[in-house]
Amino acid sequence: MIEMHDIWKTYPDGTPALQGINIVIDRNEFVYVVGPSGAGKSTFMKLIYREEVPTKGQLSVNGFNIGKLKQRKIPYVRRNIGVVFQDFRLLPKLSVYENVAFAMEVVESPKRQIRRRTMEVLELVGLKHKASSLPAQLSGGEQQRVAIARAIVNSPSVIVADEPTGNLDPETSWGIMKLLEEINFRGTTIVMATHNKEIVNTLRKRVIAIERGTIVRDQQRGDYGYEV
Repeated sequence: MIEMHDIWKTYPDGTPALQGINIVIDRNEFVYVVGPSGAGKSTFMKLIYREEVPTKGQLSVNGFNIGKLKQRKIPYVRRNIGVVFQDFRLLPKLSVYENVAFAMEVVESPKRQIRRRTMEVLELVGLKHKASSLPAQLSGGEQQRVAIARAIVNSPSVIVADEPTGNLDPETSWGIMKLLEEINFRGTTIVMATHNKEIVNTLRKRVIAIERGTIVRDQQRGDYGYEV
């Protein structure tokens, strides 16, 4: 599913972000990525959905060599990777329905399929009744649910979630985690960067800890391992 072999990433200004990363994430895994701020977690995540490319090493996602990907193949690869951000990144002038449907429109899905699938995922995230609402009319938790619906609407094999509960209160965060667990149960691989100690220590999954650009721990059913 996701394989990194001796991955290094150095930014143009000479800042090293990742050094010698070797990791395999299998189909249907749920993985937490933890570590101090500035450790390289966001760069690790961006490499998976090709927001960044490695300086050195081989990275493959769903069988595609991300570092050597031809420009025309990038949209095809991204179609199979859903991304959930801490700040939701919804389009403010579009309704809930339109925000989710837009992800299918850009890959030119048939209109009938867009309608059916969009309503299907809105029902899954519990927001079918808010389909015509604008993002500003929603709570933070509801906006994140819309963002998750948008991420899964094209049935990706991988979800990359970068601090998906970072801006939410504890109760709302648990609701988002329950939803992500349900999506994982349905067969989607989830890679989630987080600083939430309570979630990691309660919902035990595989934990990859990154410090100063290197993996210092890779543990099944691991704990958070840092004081907050």
